[in-house]
Amino acid sequence: MNTNDLKIFEAVAIHGSFTKAAAAMFTVQSNVTARIKSLEEEFGAALFARTSRKVQLTAEGQILMQYCKKIGHLVAEAKSNIQSSDRVIGNLKVGCIETTMALKVPEVLNYFEEKYPEVELEFKSAMRSILINEVLEHELDAAFVSGPINDNGLNQIGVREEQLVILAASNGPRLTELLTKQPVRIVVFGEGCIFRARLESWLSSKGIIHYKSTVLNSIEGIINFVEAGLGISLLPEEVITSYYAGRKIKTYTLNKELGTMNTVLVTRKDESPSRALKAFMGMYS
Repeated sequence: MNTNDLKIFEAVAIHGSFTKAAAAMFTVQSNVTARIKSLEEEFGAALFARTSRKVQLTAEGQILMQYCKKIGHLVAEAKSNIQSSDRVIGNLKVGCIETTMALKVPEVLNYFEEKYPEVELEFKSAMRSILINEVLEHELDAAFVSGPINDNGLNQIGVREEQLVILAASNGPRLTELLTKQPVRIVVFGEGCIFRARLESWLSSKGIIHYKSTVLNSIEGIINFVEAGLGISLLPEEVITSYYAGRKIKTYTLNKELGTMNTVLVTRKDESPSRALKAFMGMYS
């Protein structure tokens, strides 16, 4: 077995086809079939369940897939560190929630690229649960998420504390009046969003369990809908003061428990960070 065998194995798993895997790996199907058979003999288990339409990973194949991701990451890291023992170079994939992307990514990019110009930063915005899973699955090197995180597989570094506020249209009824109208209308991101969860918890604390949700996928969209009087929302106060201070929006404070959000940077615990990741983590530790 060599690393190329594992790459062929990954290609079959991704494409669900020996033929497509062969094309992706610039080889012939017979070679793919032979390499998979060799791996199955070496591990003493069937790695794929074969049907007339496609191939799928078996339970044993899924286990090997997890190790392939780790091995691929370690080999890439070893090459980077050996080839540049006196330099900080490489590629970092970093995840963050929507508001962090808007508020902090430009600042991070400017600072980090000036100090480490040979490191390429790639950012991805997604929901908290997705980001955490992708760090654990080696698809992201690190992620900014709301903390604390209760997962033994992750390290976390405290980054910042944010204050959350309720948003309502400034030319509409006061918040107390809005809460008396049934159903209460809220403007939120999709399921899994920390801001949506906090808003729903706050409504529950007020005894409000019936509300109508308008789901959007951008901060700008939420601001527009709130300003138009189509519902209330919840976002970090800094988002409003930094980017939307001139909009027709009123903000209302929350109690400390619901109104405070701690952002942490999470990385995997099961492996030593690369030189590039150490430099990135060093901005917050």
